[in-house]
Amino acid sequence: MLHPPSKITRRQERIFLLVGLAALFAGYNQSVFGFALPQIQASLHIAEDQVGPTAMAFRISVLGAMALTTMADVFGRRRLLLYTIVGQALATLGSALAPSYGLFVGCQIATYLFSGAEMSLCYVVIIEEMNASVRGWSVGLLAAMSYMGGGITSLLFTAVNVMPYGWRSLYAIGAIPLFVVAFLRRRLPETKRFEIRADDVERMTSHAQAALDVVSQLVSQFPRRVIAGLTAGFFWAFAGASAGALGIKYMQQTLGYAPWQTTLIIIPGGLLALGFNILAGRFSDRVGRKTVIIGTALLSAATYALYFSGLRGNWVGMLWAVSFFFSAATDTLFSALTTEIFPTAYRATISGLGSLFSAMGAALGLFLEGRLYDLLGGHGPAVSLLLAGVVIMVGAVALLPEPAGKVLEEISDEPLAAAPGVRATAE
Repeated sequence: MLHPPSKITRRQERIFLLVGLAALFAGYNQSVFGFALPQIQASLHIAEDQVGPTAMAFRISVLGAMALTTMADVFGRRRLLLYTIVGQALATLGSALAPSYGLFVGCQIATYLFSGAEMSLCYVVIIEEMNASVRGWSVGLLAAMSYMGGGITSLLFTAVNVMPYGWRSLYAIGAIPLFVVAFLRRRLPETKRFEIRADDVERMTSHAQAALDVVSQLVSQFPRRVIAGLTAGFFWAFAGASAGALGIKYMQQTLGYAPWQTTLIIIPGGLLALGFNILAGRFSDRVGRKTVIIGTALLSAATYALYFSGLRGNWVGMLWAVSFFFSAATDTLFSALTTEIFPTAYRATISGLGSLFSAMGAALGLFLEGRLYDLLGGHGPAVSLLLAGVVIMVGAVALLPEPAGKVLEEISDEPLAAAPGVRATAE
């Protein structure tokens, strides 16, 4: 599974390694809150009905992430990736040291801001640099590295109650390697596709105006793709954000799993998810991204609904693992799909807009989960009700073009839409 289905160059290998390391540690840092939520709750005195709104506050940070990601279509992918990795390292370290709830939330907002932009740009770089025959495999492996970071979190989480500073140590451990990755990333080259249009960018008199022009031209040239893609991302996040954020908490507090038992579920389940993610990427190269996305999204919603249904038993925890790897595959392939179907000039911008709408959907879902918790009397029924949003997501995905097996320029009619200001006929 780790071997590419066709040959890749040394340059592509080096780029994948540098980008993949960042994805690994981004996955680690973004998963700490979900694992250590009960301990963080107790330490910072977070009320039960504030859990959803607290996680929602982290999602709002995507407003800044969207701005950062969009600027990569102006300044280049390499420079923005350097900025985001340093910012992520500092914000993660601040989370470990935060003495109060307010400061912790502020540092986590910054962490999600930089890591959100980081992951969006990682997908852009991989999609622009990899051959059509290995794009699905590449994004699957990149996502697997991100989820592997979550696996490292789960291993360390088994010792959270004996670590000198408890959950704070988890954040501190995640910050240090990021500074090393930032140093190594100085050797990351700019993508060839962005270099081709670098002269167009240099002629732009105002970088801020250029970024706004990119957004305007994107919407005017590809309106149907933009609307369908953003709608799908919004409702996928709306439906699944609460399930993802509260799944491990539910396992510990409702199903009664101890931290070490939680890890016994998560590690094997995570390993299966890693393998399934790569296989789903390979499979999507053959049968199509849309087919696999629709299938995994529906299966994820169904198994999450069963997990949160109130069933009891030692086997119920395994449903989380099954739901997770279907959800992970959907996230990965949907991110790839919405990045592949647009030209180089807009690729980072649509990734940023996608993150924005996904965060808005997740924020709304998490906010409603808090209200539904009070109304229905538990996280289980609240989460299950929100999962119905997957139906709208599936309908929107069906309206998008199929990119699997095609050269990027063939999908987006690149020569006609290479830069803002050039008329396109793709739609």
